Amino acid sequence: MNAEPLRPVLYDEARDVVRVLDQRRLPADEVWLELASAEEVVQAIKNLTVRGAPAIGVAAAYGLAVEARRGAEAPRLREVAETLVHARPTAVNLAWAVRRMSRRLGLGAAAILREAHAIRDEDEAACRRIGALGAPLLPPRASVLTHCNAGALATAGYGTALGVVRAAVEAGNAISVFADETRPFLQGARLTAWELKRDGIPVTLLTDGMAGWLMARGEIACVVVGADRIAANGDVANKIGTYALAVLAAYHHLPFYVAAPWSTVDLQTADGAAIPIEERGDEEVLMLAGQRIAPVGVPARYPAFDVTPEALVTALITERGVVRRPFGPGLAALAAR
Repeated sequence: MNAEPLRPVLYDEARDVVRVLDQRRLPADEVWLELASAEEVVQAIKNLTVRGAPAIGVAAAYGLAVEARRGAEAPRLREVAETLVHARPTAVNLAWAVRRMSRRLGLGAAAILREAHAIRDEDEAACRRIGALGAPLLPPRASVLTHCNAGALATAGYGTALGVVRAAVEAGNAISVFADETRPFLQGARLTAWELKRDGIPVTLLTDGMAGWLMARGEIACVVVGADRIAANGDVANKIGTYALAVLAAYHHLPFYVAAPWSTVDLQTADGAAIPIEERGDEEVLMLAGQRIAPVGVPARYPAFDVTPEALVTALITERGVVRRPFGPGLAALAAR
């Protein structure tokens, strides 16, 4: 394991800038960008410079902090908060972080920055607790399938789904990972594989259509994914392709685990049908590495997320505890803590 933890969103107080690792450039180049305004943070969230539900919440918190530190008053900060919260619609952590920050907007720049730091620190601590709770669920020497990137790059640090893997490895379990490439942004190929290789955890890349066959051959022990929003009944919104994996896992009688911080749980949303699903531009599907891969004139669809029904989920792993069906009462009980 790499001794130095990966933290993709930081605040440079000396220069009053938000520093983010540009995830569009990985794995070829490790480039850090300095964002000097909330507008730059909004663009970084929209264009996937920073991505992953917890990470964009942290970035938004620091976006408000940088504006406050540069002299913006409460009315301007409220406008900024409204812009940030609409940068991407599906991940509830973004709105959660902005709402939490909004309660500090009249208290001065120092208090606003302290709150942003608290959100970042609490997220990393939550990820480490998720890892500790989830690691015992993985069989010895398990081959774990994951989708998209739910690692340190998607959070303040350590990761959710990959946090479970990391904690298992730290506990002495010789886990290996199959990572779906996750078209069209290739988060698995570019980001998950990069993270795991960096940490010395064995990882093998799959195209998105290969998992079912490997499950049938007994080569996959379980599936562990992250989440962008978990509804009150346990339905889970995550990167497009997650639902298909859950169906495959159920057919092959494999555990399907969802790891996410409590800030991803949205008890105000009754079920998955009420979760807004972001549709991104079709050019992201029609192009690959700057090259067109489909005939001119052929359209494409890109729903960026899908919803996995709670009936296909084995357990939800949060820092407050592991919840199994029925998820509604279990989540309500954790909320009451």
